[in-house]
Amino acid sequence: MNTYLIVILALIIGTGLLDILLDVLGLSTLKGPKAALPEEFQGIYDAEKYSQALRYQATNARFDIVSHLIEIPVICGFIVYGGFNTVDLWARNHAQSPIWIALYFAGALTVLRMALSLPFSVYKTFVIEEKFGFNKTSPGTFALDLVKGAALGALIGGAIFAGVVYFFETAGPMAWLYSWLAFTALQLVLVYLAPVVLLPLFNKFQELPDGELKTAISQYNTRNRFQMSGIYTMDSSRRSTKGNAFFTGFGRFKRLVLFDTLVERQTTDELVAIFAHEVGHFKLGHILRFTAISIASSALLFFVFSLFIGNQDLFDAFKVQNVSVYASLIFVALLYSPVSKFLGLAASALSRKAEFEADRYSVETFGKAETLISALKKLSIDNLSNLNPHPLRVFFDYTHPPILKRVEVLRQLAQGGVVRRIR
Repeated sequence: MNTYLIVILALIIGTGLLDILLDVLGLSTLKGPKAALPEEFQGIYDAEKYSQALRYQATNARFDIVSHLIEIPVICGFIVYGGFNTVDLWARNHAQSPIWIALYFAGALTVLRMALSLPFSVYKTFVIEEKFGFNKTSPGTFALDLVKGAALGALIGGAIFAGVVYFFETAGPMAWLYSWLAFTALQLVLVYLAPVVLLPLFNKFQELPDGELKTAISQYNTRNRFQMSGIYTMDSSRRSTKGNAFFTGFGRFKRLVLFDTLVERQTTDELVAIFAHEVGHFKLGHILRFTAISIASSALLFFVFSLFIGNQDLFDAFKVQNVSVYASLIFVALLYSPVSKFLGLAASALSRKAEFEADRYSVETFGKAETLISALKKLSIDNLSNLNPHPLRVFFDYTHPPILKRVEVLRQLAQGGVVRRIR
C-alpha cells in the first residue's frame, strides 16, 4: 500500500479518535462526584440551572462523538475510492486554464464539505441550542448566513487560492515566498476591513449611547491612556442568548464590540472589568504576538507546500490521475490539518497564559478583582460552560483557562494586594 496513503489515513483516523477520547473523558467529569457543583459557585448557581449545564455539556459531547464517527469513514472513503479524482476530472471537463480548473476543483470540494457538515450544523443550532434555550436564529437568518458566508468564502478564499496557484505555476522555487507575502498582506488588510465591511454583513453594530457605561469606559481609557475608534454593541441576540465581547481592528481603528446580551446581564463595573481585560491583550502585546505566530505558521505551511508540489506518490495515495499544482495544495492542506492540531498545542498554552496576564492587567488597572470574578461567573452560568473540564481537553483544545483556575488566580491577586499600575 502507498506509504502516503497509510500516513494520511492514520492522521485522519488518529486525530478523530483522539477527539472522541477527549469527549469520552469529558463525559466522565459530568457525572458522579466530579460533577458536584464547585464551592466557588455555591449560592449563585441553582441546582436546576446547574443540572441543565451538565446535560448541555453531555449532549454536546455525545453529538461530537457521533459527528466524528460519521465524518471519519466518509472522508477516508472519499480518499480511498477516488473521490478526489472524480472531482478533478469534472473540473477539467468544465474549464481550460489551470486557474479556472483549480477554482472549479476547490469550489466543488468546498460544496461537498459543506454538504457533509450542514446537517450537523442544522441539528446543533435548531435542536441542541434550541433545547437549552440558546438559539434565536430563524431558518431564514440561518440560510442567509450560509449564503453570505459562502459568497465571502468564494470571493476571498477563491482569490487567495487562485493567487497561490498562479505563483506556484509561474514563480519557480520562490513561489512559496511570494505566496506567503501576498497572503500575509491580504490577511493584514482584512484585519482593517473586517470591522467596517465584513462583520456588518452579518450583524448590526451601533455605537454605545451616552450614559453610565460609556462614561465609565471613557474614564478608564483616559486614566490608562488607551485610544480606540469607538465602542459598539452587536445584535447577537438575533442568533443566540450567549454573551461575549471582543476587540477588532488595529491601531487607532481598533474598536470594542459588546454583545447586546452581555450588556443586558452585566453591571457597569463588570463590563468595565471585562473591557480592561481586553485592553490588557493590546497593552501586553498579545495581539501582535499571536498575529506574528499566525504569519510565521503560514510561512511554514507555504514552504511545506513547495516540498510536495507535483509529488507523484502523493497523487497515487489520493487516487488522482493527473498531477497538478492546485490538487497538490489541497492534498498538503489535508495532510497538514491533523498535524497542525499538535503544532497548535504551544499556541493554545500561550493563549491560556495570555488570558491570565490580561486578567492581572484588569486588576492592576481597574482594581476590582472581585468584580471581574463576578463577571466571569455570570458568563459561565449564562453560557452553561463546563466548570470542571477534563485536563486533557484543556491541554488540547482550550485557548482560555477553566473558570475555576482563573478565579483562583484572581483571588490570589486580590489577597496579595495587587497595586494598580496606572492611577
